[in-house]
Amino acid sequence: MKFKIPFSFSDIEILKRRSKRFIRLTKPKKTKLDDYLEATGERINRRQYLSICYRTFLINLLSFSVIITSILGVLRADLFYFYGLGCAFLISGLILFNQINYPKMFAFNKERDIERNLISVLQDMIVQLNSGVPMFDIIMNISESDYGEVSLEFKKIAKEINSGVSQIEALEKCGRLNTSKYFRRVLWQMSNGMRSGSDLAMIIQEGISNLNEEQEIQIQSYGSKLNPLIMFYMLIAVIFPSLGITFLIIISSILNLPGAITKLILFIIFGFVIFMQIMFVGLIKSRRPSLL
Repeated sequence: MKFKIPFSFSDIEILKRRSKRFIRLTKPKKTKLDDYLEATGERINRRQYLSICYRTFLINLLSFSVIITSILGVLRADLFYFYGLGCAFLISGLILFNQINYPKMFAFNKERDIERNLISVLQDMIVQLNSGVPMFDIIMNISESDYGEVSLEFKKIAKEINSGVSQIEALEKCGRLNTSKYFRRVLWQMSNGMRSGSDLAMIIQEGISNLNEEQEIQIQSYGSKLNPLIMFYMLIAVIFPSLGITFLIIISSILNLPGAITKLILFIIFGFVIFMQIMFVGLIKSRRPSLL
């Protein structure tokens, strides 16, 4: 998963060069955004990233102001300058908000992908270690396998080792830059075991046991969170719309409401149900345990 700034069409290095004048608008301080950007693997810091966002905001504001104002002017709308600038500011602000929060979402999705495949990777490593495969070959095999972000992280470790860095230092560096606490823990256990000369198979097996216990805890927590969500779904998306349609039919027959109004209310209820279905699916997906 390659990091790309949303609503931008140029390479990050090109955007960095074009946004140098906007760096003065940022303050040189350490924030969580620095950690999220470091986890992306790109050579960009917080001030450079924010300068790109501010430059994009200004360009979008000017572009949308011209486009929307021109359209409203052609339609002969009242106060079209005011409405055009307001709509342009709103759209540009939403894009700016999305860009500033994107590194956090990128790190979160990357973390979940790593943790979803972590147990399978460790089990694969156990099999290879017991078969007598050297550690470097195991790292290369994992990097070439289809384990999502874990394979990409091991590919970085293999690249560090090929550049002359020791296996221990490469594992520690990857663990230091990664946002997944479980992946960091496993890499640090492996590096400490290699430094002390311990049996890596036993260390990895212990890591698998710990992850399995954590997985069971997450499943229990997930089950306890699903109960109120299901109750909420039944009330909002099933019971209330059913009762609403029933009452609508009764009231429309008593008050002799026009057919157009009745159809409009039914369409509103239908749209509300669809919206709640999408919201419920999103909630279920966001609450899903990362180790599953």
